[in-house]
Amino acid sequence: MKKRTSILALGLGLCFATTACGSAKEITLEKCDSGNPMVANNQDYVYGGDPSVLVDGDTVYLYSGHDASTDDEVSKSIYNIPEYLCYSSTDMINWTSEGTVMNMADVSWASNDTSAWASQVMKHYDKEAGKDQYYLYYCTWDKTGKQCIGVAVADSPTGTFVDIGQPLVKSTVTKPNTSTFNDIDPTAWIETDENGEEHRYLAWGNGLFYVCELNEDMISIKDLDGDGEITNGKVAGEGDIISRTNGLDSYTEAPWIYRRSDENGNYYGDYYLFFAHQWHECMAYATTDDLLSGEWSDTVKIMDPTATSNTNHMAVFDFKGKTYFVYHDGSLPAGSGYRRTPCVVELNFNEDGSIDLFEESASGLSGYTSTISTLSGEMVGHETFVNSLADTDYPYKNVAVGTGLSDDSTNDVKWVIRSGKADATVDSYVSIESENKPGLYITANADDTVTLAQDTDATADTAATQTFKTVEGLGDKTGVSFESVSQPGKYITLVDGKLALTNGSDKKATTFSVIANEAE
Repeated sequence: MKKRTSILALGLGLCFATTACGSAKEITLEKCDSGNPMVANNQDYVYGGDPSVLVDGDTVYLYSGHDASTDDEVSKSIYNIPEYLCYSSTDMINWTSEGTVMNMADVSWASNDTSAWASQVMKHYDKEAGKDQYYLYYCTWDKTGKQCIGVAVADSPTGTFVDIGQPLVKSTVTKPNTSTFNDIDPTAWIETDENGEEHRYLAWGNGLFYVCELNEDMISIKDLDGDGEITNGKVAGEGDIISRTNGLDSYTEAPWIYRRSDENGNYYGDYYLFFAHQWHECMAYATTDDLLSGEWSDTVKIMDPTATSNTNHMAVFDFKGKTYFVYHDGSLPAGSGYRRTPCVVELNFNEDGSIDLFEESASGLSGYTSTISTLSGEMVGHETFVNSLADTDYPYKNVAVGTGLSDDSTNDVKWVIRSGKADATVDSYVSIESENKPGLYITANADDTVTLAQDTDATADTAATQTFKTVEGLGDKTGVSFESVSQPGKYITLVDGKLALTNGSDKKATTFSVIANEAE
């Protein structure tokens, strides 16, 4: 990272408003309204979860279910996902909404029209049709009350996808079932082996992990053992759908198949199976040299649960020489595990192909972070913590913010300065989001404490508590002070090492220096 020219630290170039705030003039900080989420911000958003990605030529297509749960449905842990949405980009930064690519009301065998659960789109050349076709593998409830894997076909990556009229995988085949939703979260992979034979893999599963091969038509399962019927087995050769859960540590759901490729697009090395791990869901991976029969490596956790969602679901893909990791969280206003949004970070491999643990990121690919310090140079950060595995610890509301609460070398002291949630058109308004706990903002509470908290209701009142007016530093005009929008006349102040709201009488304690940083 390199430091941008610090207009605050040097006392140069602060943008002064023409009106005064008491005895202090309003000023404007540079704001970062890009980065994560990928296709939304605090003012303009549609919720969407279980992201997947298709790279087709020079375009990336992002798919998600449309999370439409009402407040009452969220309180009852009900998913309301009526359709699949698509977005496209040629640079991973700017995204175009392609609208709905399939509506669940058009799936004849589904038991309801509100369960567009996880999906993945694959491209494959249809010899009979003489053209490329696109296949949407998805999951939803059938009329027997169990989840099944479905497939729908389109001439374009943006749809409209038309279901084939029946499930591709029924739970009556993958028995014995341990739940009514073992058959969810499909992922697919296509490659040609060293003998020139094409393999079309499909995998899925919650609690149990299944993998099979597809026929060339992409809409039927290959009869691997040649017995004339599709059956489930525990080892390759015993059946056509192989149960491969053993060896995957704390496998939960959301599998995603990936393999590395060289600069010419040739695949090499082991297959990676990324998957949701434990609960709350962490992200992990294991590798194997054969998807149907190879042994699994040790499971490696690479991401802890997000700060705002109980579930997670990844897509891993290559685009223009880089590898990306897309996941979801609940970082938008009123977000949760039932109102999610896609996010992305670049994925880095070690020389041996391993992947280190990494954090979620508010700045993402295109944004940048800022640091906030006192006039004496002490960094302001939130207390250090690992997002909990326990449901009862969420939502986060009372995370301490101040100095000396974390190591200055960590992302705990990095912030993303957003346009004010209360009114993004007011230049002096800012909202301050944690870089490594996206969706958690510095918040002015009614009892004059200042904490890091999630916006759980998307109300105007909550937006106001998470918005501050930036004014000329009360204790040093080259710095900045933050006046509460919800409680005018009160300022963020460092009191005994923690942030609080005061009337600003200790002017030095209300004055801070902000330095923005961006990647080389």
